[in-house]
Amino acid sequence: MTIQAVLFDFDGTLANTLPLCIYSLQEVFRTFDQRELAVKEAKEWLGNPESKIIEEHLLSNQKFEAIEYYYKVYKNNHSRLVENNREIDHLLSYLKEEAIKLAIVTGKGRRSLQISLECLQMTSIFDCIVTGDDVLQAEPDPEGINLALSMLEVPSSEVIFLGDSNCDIEAGLKANIYTAGVHWLPDGKTTEFEVIPDSAFLTVDEFLDFLKLGALHES
Repeated sequence: MTIQAVLFDFDGTLANTLPLCIYSLQEVFRTFDQRELAVKEAKEWLGNPESKIIEEHLLSNQKFEAIEYYYKVYKNNHSRLVENNREIDHLLSYLKEEAIKLAIVTGKGRRSLQISLECLQMTSIFDCIVTGDDVLQAEPDPEGINLALSMLEVPSSEVIFLGDSNCDIEAGLKANIYTAGVHWLPDGKTTEFEVIPDSAFLTVDEFLDFLKLGALHES
């Protein structure tokens, strides 16, 4: 088997952005609803575009202002709460050198993703990006993954998808592609996978060794 493409979730997989997402939502609900949003509740909502989360859960009628405030907080605090990860940068560089197509499939909105890609200097890396704004059904529905596969024009048997949440794993398996769970960043969505992935990795180096040693070919 030859790997032609690697699909990544974003929050908790490519970048340790979950603390920033949660902080930004908490600031919105504190400012517009005078409510202290619990971390657990915020985590349950994430996986959908932030604008949709605010529209559905904010009690205030100032939905537009709240959404704009979210992006302002998200951008202004990015450098403070999200660090560049050298291991992930190295992984992406290695995959590009190997001429493997790269894609992001994420439930977050395109606007916040673009902010993160710019802050982390990742804007020119990916061949395909699918966000929660591009699909009708959020994960665990495989719509986003299937859309990425059609855009990349690669056989599903030659693709691997990496994610850090149960929804990621379930979506990858439903799309019938090789699916790996990762817990290599400090703040992932889950500590244990309820849905068992094809493989699991605790470090980026483990995944690199997996690729270089041809472990996928043997499975």
